[in-house]
Amino acid sequence: MTRETQAQRYCGRCGSRLNRYNRETFCAPCEGAARDELRRPLLVPPTFWQTDQMRDALDTWHMGRVIFAYRIHPFHCRPLPQELVATWLGLTQAQLSRIEKGPAPEQLSKLIRWAEILEIPPSLLWFKLPVGSRVTLDDVNRQDFIRAALSVSVVAATQQPLLELLGKIEPTPIPSLVGMPEIEQVRTAAREFSSWDHTYGGGLVREAVTTQLRYAVNLLGAHCAEKLRQELHSAVGFLGHTAGFMAFDAYAHADARSMFQLGLTCAEEVSDWHLRSKVLSSMARQAIWCGHPDDGLTFIELAMVRADRLTATERAMLHAARARALAKLHRTEEAVRAVGHADEEFSHASPDNDPPWMAYYDAAQHSGDTGHALFDVALDGRFASEAHTRLEVAVAGHTAAFVRSRAISGIKLASLTMATGDPLEAAAIGQAALIDAGHLRSRRAADDLRELSAMAQPHINSTEVEELMKSIEAALVRV
Repeated sequence: MTRETQAQRYCGRCGSRLNRYNRETFCAPCEGAARDELRRPLLVPPTFWQTDQMRDALDTWHMGRVIFAYRIHPFHCRPLPQELVATWLGLTQAQLSRIEKGPAPEQLSKLIRWAEILEIPPSLLWFKLPVGSRVTLDDVNRQDFIRAALSVSVVAATQQPLLELLGKIEPTPIPSLVGMPEIEQVRTAAREFSSWDHTYGGGLVREAVTTQLRYAVNLLGAHCAEKLRQELHSAVGFLGHTAGFMAFDAYAHADARSMFQLGLTCAEEVSDWHLRSKVLSSMARQAIWCGHPDDGLTFIELAMVRADRLTATERAMLHAARARALAKLHRTEEAVRAVGHADEEFSHASPDNDPPWMAYYDAAQHSGDTGHALFDVALDGRFASEAHTRLEVAVAGHTAAFVRSRAISGIKLASLTMATGDPLEAAAIGQAALIDAGHLRSRRAADDLRELSAMAQPHINSTEVEELMKSIEAALVRV
């Protein structure tokens, strides 16, 4: 075949003409790039991370969804196979499949490693990369970098001297003898942080409560009169539970589990059945929220051991949590019976007999907790009116000291109404709930807003619903 009659061939990747002696599909540079892809990801432009699908995935704080969005990104022309991306990340294809489809990975070391491998810009992550990470500012839009550099240089110039001043502060010494004044200080800290959590969510002062908890735990190693030992452990456990719930609200789930375990250990060390039931109840709520209702049921069953030692309010709280787990498992009849047991116990509540950490569990909280349980039952086609009424009572009853609970109940009420009632009424309820949500830094509230937006989507032709969805989108930037 002469040169004139030979059909011209082109690289199947970049489209450039192939040398007539090259009988392969790709040109030499593309062959080399293809081999490199097996070892590491491609360099991607800054705009890669700005598509709606990628930003939505990043907003979920779920690395599996981010990796999936990365694989199917239009930049690649065709979806990258799981086997290839798994190789980059040091995983098997089966492991990557479970990460993409399962609950959000929480181990920080793995999140950091995967973010570094994929070179995700640090400004888009929901966790901090360590100093010296190979994901550098060169990976972000250069114009943004220039603007940021001008401001960062000014901030750094003032920040460093301030940090140096803080570095000179001596840590608070642990007293050689712990008495009632120190115990009461720990209790006060727990109450104050719990109050802040109820009003503003767990996202803003977690560093402060963690520092306070570390100091409180050190008190356990100091000398303490035997008669005060139970009160000291209970106070530290109360603070540990408070810190754990704030971490849970901020989706620092591994931290929350550690702090809950600390609180549980303190409670069991001195046989504080009341604190034990509270911590196990919160561990159940976290497990249910994270998609593990069976684990939630287990924690509740543990908490109900020797329920005769608990107050009626505590038993009502536990039955309400049990109803939530059962509803998530679609065990409708059992869930409804659990709500009935919760109502029966709450009818005998006597706040004067309750421990301090149960002060929040009033009629509004009980209505909200049982209404949340019936929410899932209602979505299965049962007791929608009862769920609606209870959530309404919760929204009306929560005071300004419990803004987060009021906001979350209001969002749930809007979602329920959107799914089973009048979309226009739901839009009005949702707009009212957004006013409360605007005061919060709560990941749980943010996820509930996303759920409301998804339920509103089928009714987007309504002006009111469309406005609600726009308001939710704006609120999620702040929550």
